[in-house]
Amino acid sequence: MERKQIFSNKIEEAAKTLRAGDTVLFSGTVYTARDAAHKKIVAALDSGEPLPFPLKGATVYYAGPTPAPEGMAIGSCGPTTSGRMDPYSPRLLDLGLKCMIGKGERSPAVVDAIRRNGAVYLCAIGGAGALAAQCVKKLEVIAFPELGCESVKRLEVENFPLIVAIDSQGNSLFDRNSHNAD
Repeated sequence: MERKQIFSNKIEEAAKTLRAGDTVLFSGTVYTARDAAHKKIVAALDSGEPLPFPLKGATVYYAGPTPAPEGMAIGSCGPTTSGRMDPYSPRLLDLGLKCMIGKGERSPAVVDAIRRNGAVYLCAIGGAGALAAQCVKKLEVIAFPELGCESVKRLEVENFPLIVAIDSQGNSLFDRNSHNAD
């Protein structure tokens, strides 16, 4: 199966063409944020404070990377369970978030928001944090350093192997009742 090369600065266009089950190599900017960071981002929205990164067209990776060993940009960087971000995701998608990377199923409300906003949900391989770390070329903590590994980080990734789990049409690899394959 051929992997599609996608770039973060073209994710809005790519999301329209990706289909559940496609494998991709993702390159460009992604922001890490787990549930503690999502809670702070939503609090910032509620109080009118600036966000740590622009949501429009952004990609968020649900990960809490470990400190970098010598010679690497990052330590282990595997995905966390995406369902923990489900209470926050529809609002962020409605405000322009285009791509989420994590592992596991998403709620019906998130699937609806993905479809409504022409977004996409990609899955990384759980348990392969060392492999994911090899794709990270640069890391910068940009918000909430008090959260430690769960701070918001800007990552530059290259050829990060992912699979399209939920496409912009709402087709899902997790839906046992649908027929996603052509």
